[in-house]
Amino acid sequence: MENIRIKNEEIEELLGGEVSDFPKYTKQIINLANQNSKGTGPKVVGQLSDLIQEFNGKKLADWERWYKEKHPKAIDNATDKITSMIDNLREAMNEIDRSLVKKWTEDLIILKTFMGLRFQEAILKKISERVGKPYRLANPNEEAKGVDGFIGKTPVSIKPNTYKSKKGLSENIDVKIIYYEKKKDCLVVEYSNL
Repeated sequence: MENIRIKNEEIEELLGGEVSDFPKYTKQIINLANQNSKGTGPKVVGQLSDLIQEFNGKKLADWERWYKEKHPKAIDNATDKITSMIDNLREAMNEIDRSLVKKWTEDLIILKTFMGLRFQEAILKKISERVGKPYRLANPNEEAKGVDGFIGKTPVSIKPNTYKSKKGLSENIDVKIIYYEKKKDCLVVEYSNL
């Protein structure tokens, strides 16, 4: 079996497009502005994955013509949204100095790491309060078996909600699973029969 890698620039060349040349770091900044503004979201430019399926042509120039006829204002509207966000980012850049970077770094390393690694205990504690049973974290031997802790005498594993959709995982966990989803301001926890 042989593997090959085709770089994005090479794909552009293979499909007859021009290789885009951008000044250093500008693509990352524009991409960030786009993510924040949703400038190329379906509401602004259409559902591109559906549109490309609807398109019958084979050439890049045909796609450009077809798309612009179907959505004549989309590119300008997206550009306006992204440019506005870049103006916001430019203003924010003026607020960033060493002390703000240090504050951000401390927040990541100290607070977010602690919270991220200790949220399992918070989940166990909250559920134990709800069901009126004691909790404890698993010891290393129990962790090796996929157990994160206990509610009463019941062993539990704590997994992200996305774990449900992962097919064919080699891991086999024979304990109750507590699922969680991290939201911007909270954890949403799902459990049963504890």
